[in-house]
Amino acid sequence: MKVHVQKQNNGGRFIAMEDEEEAGIMIYSMADDFLMLIDHTEVNPDYRGQGIGKVLLMNLVDYARDHNYNVIPQCPFAKSLFQEEEKIKDVLR
Repeated sequence: MKVHVQKQNNGGRFIAMEDEEEAGIMIYSMADDFLMLIDHTEVNPDYRGQGIGKVLLMNLVDYARDHNYNVIPQCPFAKSLFQEEEKIKDVLR
């Protein structure tokens, strides 16, 4: 499984790929120069139950740390993981 970032104007998405197939995406937008909003998470039905959403979130958190961004999870899935995982709350705003 590979995850890569596709940046767009004021945001972008993290894409999880398994071979040549898109397993899931996490869409974010930038509220300002240092604040990422997680807008939406979607996992391909063929990959549900395999932890793809968590893999996407962990990659986003690493990216946020590397760029000194704070994160506001607006999507319900991301919100629930931030509540469960103490180790990622350092980027939470």
